[in-house]
Amino acid sequence: MLIIRPITCADYPALMQCAEASGHGFTSLPINEDLLRGRIQHSQASFNARVTSPGQESYLLVAVDSDTNQVVGTTAIEATVGLDVPFYNYHLSTVTHASRQLGVHNIVKVLTLGNQYTGETELCSLFLLPEWRQGLNGRLLSKSRFLLMADHRHRFAEVAFAEMRGVSDEVGNSPFWQWLKEHFFSIDFTYADYLTGIGRKGFIADLMPKLPIYVNLLSKEAQAVIGQVHVNTRPALQLLQQEGFCCRGYVDIFDAGPSVECDVRNIETVRHSQRCRVEIGQHTSERCYLVSNCQLAGFRAVAAPLAVNAQGQVVMTEDVAAALNVDVGDEVRLVAQS
Repeated sequence: MLIIRPITCADYPALMQCAEASGHGFTSLPINEDLLRGRIQHSQASFNARVTSPGQESYLLVAVDSDTNQVVGTTAIEATVGLDVPFYNYHLSTVTHASRQLGVHNIVKVLTLGNQYTGETELCSLFLLPEWRQGLNGRLLSKSRFLLMADHRHRFAEVAFAEMRGVSDEVGNSPFWQWLKEHFFSIDFTYADYLTGIGRKGFIADLMPKLPIYVNLLSKEAQAVIGQVHVNTRPALQLLQQEGFCCRGYVDIFDAGPSVECDVRNIETVRHSQRCRVEIGQHTSERCYLVSNCQLAGFRAVAAPLAVNAQGQVVMTEDVAAALNVDVGDEVRLVAQS
């Protein structure tokens, strides 16, 4: 059984393993010991902080195999972005150039640099080791964030978004960045991505073109990947789309991967999850649920068969209750999986 819980200092080696395995373009998991240890410490402080509104908290979770206690994945929620360091993106929009006198009417796409998601909640760092990408594991890791957000709404913004990794090859070459590099930056994609991951974003303001970029002036290779996702990111994008997330034209400034967003109140798991009191015992139900224990610093979430009785109580076995660290009469939040 996989258990989702907040990260601890002892999980650092496993977090580094996830960072190394995640590959190029995974900005939120840079291979940097100081930064990763800092993220763990910041997450622990965030889980224990008294909060009345979303600030600069960061909630880092790990997926743990209950049999071996091995950490096999991670994910995170940034309560807000862009309040201390600018959070950049491009907006893809349409403009018209027309001359009635000449009978010319041209419609073109442009990319405009902005900070659309300042103050919003970011879903990030979703990574599961390849051998664990089966069954409900990926769904549990992704959706556990929404169970946490549903129980602690005041800690998060009204809108949540996620930057999806864009197209790059196995050695980190991005067709979109290649064009930007040739004309403006003169550094490799992997280095630019690393600098962003460790918070050194000043070069963006220094070197990024301030005026809109006409898409038809980009190379054909760069144009083709705008709004497209890395092959390894497609399952994560599908999960978010099923939750109601959609792209509103915002893309990453480095690899042009799409950002998807949703009003937190309209996220499917938030809307359809329910709270129930716990009963512990045997049952015959085979219906699987994602279930969390409604706690914050002691947060736990698992996927398991449960039975909801006529009294609105949820019946779970002793091993599931132990994984969630709950007892009879405690409240849990659950959502059924089809």
